[in-house]
Amino acid sequence: MKNILLVLASIVFSLIVAEAAVRYIDGYAMFALPLSEPVGSVTVRPELVDRVPLASGVEREWILSDPPALPNRHAVPEEWKRLGRVVEDNPTTSAEFRPPDLFKAWNSAFAGDPCKHSFLSHAPGRLFAYDPPDGNATPPYRYLPDVTLPSGLVTNQIGWRGTPIETPRGEKTVRIVFVGSSTVLDGPHLPFSWPEYVGHWLNLWAKSKRLPVRFEVLNAGRESIVSTDIAAVIRTEVLPLRPDLVVYYEGGNQFRPASIVAKLPQGLTLPRAPADASPSWLQRVARDSAMMARVQAAVRTSASSLDGREWPKPDYKVVWPAGLDEFDPDLSYPHLPVSLNVIQRDLDRIRADLDTTGSELAVSSFMWMVKDGLVVDPLRHKYILEQLNIANYPFHYRELERLAAFQNRLLAKYATVHGLAFLDIAGKMPFDPDLFIDAVHTNYAGGRIRGWVAFNQLLPTVEKHLADGSWPRPWPAGVPSGLPTFTSRRITFDCSR
Repeated sequence: MKNILLVLASIVFSLIVAEAAVRYIDGYAMFALPLSEPVGSVTVRPELVDRVPLASGVEREWILSDPPALPNRHAVPEEWKRLGRVVEDNPTTSAEFRPPDLFKAWNSAFAGDPCKHSFLSHAPGRLFAYDPPDGNATPPYRYLPDVTLPSGLVTNQIGWRGTPIETPRGEKTVRIVFVGSSTVLDGPHLPFSWPEYVGHWLNLWAKSKRLPVRFEVLNAGRESIVSTDIAAVIRTEVLPLRPDLVVYYEGGNQFRPASIVAKLPQGLTLPRAPADASPSWLQRVARDSAMMARVQAAVRTSASSLDGREWPKPDYKVVWPAGLDEFDPDLSYPHLPVSLNVIQRDLDRIRADLDTTGSELAVSSFMWMVKDGLVVDPLRHKYILEQLNIANYPFHYRELERLAAFQNRLLAKYATVHGLAFLDIAGKMPFDPDLFIDAVHTNYAGGRIRGWVAFNQLLPTVEKHLADGSWPRPWPAGVPSGLPTFTSRRITFDCSR
């Protein structure tokens, strides 16, 4: 009996060690149940680092350095964990409404009566809400302030991702705010977003130069918003902070390839992702075990017919706007593709608003993981395939690549015409699907290298302002230095009545 117990103990110990090893290798939180989102590779392959041009005075080894741990990371309330799991496990409510949506403070002007709202009516009878100071319905929500959410997101005093905001701002502090959607927010389960890396490396650079300045880089990004929402975020949340610079990075949520297609074929049927071939019991246990998740992945791979190429799509006729130069776009052209007229109008509003506080705007190109003839690993890059072939069906990779390049040319010209700094992140970031979760969102290694590209692209602008004494700027006398905080409240409702 004793020998049997020893054998069983040895087996259990081996399984625990194996589980821990797989969790470490695959990038899961070590003790999370159910499994957290995997962060992917934490470090970037050296050959990819070597492909990023370095600004003057930058040391290559800085890319290996991480920001300090967040001092405002708290334990997640058990009630929130339980409530999120209820929504996740209930297909009638989670079909559209996801667990992270429970922990947003929804703009009351946007939400109205939740039961009459096409999206919020899927909530499980409770939400957080806030009243917008200007009464407008945009932005649709803010993240709850000073919390750590079940998704892993850590927020500061005003509900932005990251470390607490310095208040009052120090005399030697240069304040930079990144704005955009989920590609700026970054995966909430990741320890740091790429704008946080930019701030960390700017401070390493300043220290190496013995400059008496501190860089405070803030992340005002939030998922699923568009340029009009971003303009509202700047107007209501960013302006009170009087940043020295605001960096705009977005180019996915208003990307509409149909804008260059005369007529789509009739009777199209949206393709579906291949069904999960693993048995239901394996799907259940794989939620809690990294080893079983690997077994599930092996079953999926053996049963899949996908080879990583572009999926079959129907033919259609591309009609490029008459008279529009694809390589030198006219900013005033009245019918620009992929929502660029709307985006420009919002950028104009942003510039005008920032002028009222003496803040500057920088614009960035936007990275799409797509090109004609792209072939990826069908398992490892599953979500790249699905975003390019389902979310953007029936458009061919060649049109997506063409429009992404056009969008970035127009943003570059917009920056030139209006005298703005331009960060060519898409042009300088290595094109490698292993850096991406889907066609626009990066994994942890991809976020690190996107931040590295942004840091090196931003540095000449920083150096210019430090050299001419325009940064850091003193806080104006008589202007309140308080933060744009807000008060949320809980609302309950019953849509079944």
